[in-house]
Amino acid sequence: MHVDVAFGAASVSPADVAGRFVVVIDVLRASTTMVTALAAGARGVVPCESAEDAVSRARAFDRSEVRLGGERRMQRIDGFELGNSPSEYTVSSVGGRTVMLTTTNGTSALLATSGAEQVFVAGLVNAQATVAAVRQSRRALGRGDVLIIAAGQERRFALEDAVCAGRIARAVIRAMSGATLGDGARTAALLHVRYGAALDRLATDARHAIALRDAGFADDVADCFALDRVPVVAQYVDRMVTRWAPPIARRPARATAT
Repeated sequence: MHVDVAFGAASVSPADVAGRFVVVIDVLRASTTMVTALAAGARGVVPCESAEDAVSRARAFDRSEVRLGGERRMQRIDGFELGNSPSEYTVSSVGGRTVMLTTTNGTSALLATSGAEQVFVAGLVNAQATVAAVRQSRRALGRGDVLIIAAGQERRFALEDAVCAGRIARAVIRAMSGATLGDGARTAALLHVRYGAALDRLATDARHAIALRDAGFADDVADCFALDRVPVVAQYVDRMVTRWAPPIARRPARATAT
């Protein structure tokens, strides 16, 4: 098995994801928001390319069954009920509903994964749960490489996504004999060694974390850097992010009497 990390959705081609187990990471804030929404009982989250796309898709639902969420330049989109702050996605706001979500970085990264064997959505808040799911899914299939996409911020490298990718890459190979790391995964793993045990330093060093705090979203940064606080596994299937269902192990066939 080969494990690698791609920095930014723009660097990912269809050949890069074909047949692979893919993990999409946008720590600040799309991945965290999606996972939090599922934990609050949302039926699913639909990543949308634009605000217009989100509004159009919402028309297929009864208005009471859907919520519009998203941001541009960190701020809630005009006319949307929700922004991109995880704390907004509560049982009362999204429970039993489908969320149409459009963000600057994370949603576009998900839309680049067509052709993957399986796609997971991860952040620091559900890193360990995602690692367990990747291992279990790959064992059930018996083959497949792993590609982790660190979405980045506005087409640029994002430190927090790389650190999370390094954490997941290191943990995935730990129980997989013979696994190899690509150069991207090795780089991310080194960053995790530097910051993994001191995420408070990451909150003060990462450029996007600083920008969010300056814009009044300090609580979001704290929520997004709270390691493994939301043990929900999120999968992206049929253009919707939903809770992952573990694969059912096949039972050996019983011998028939003669």
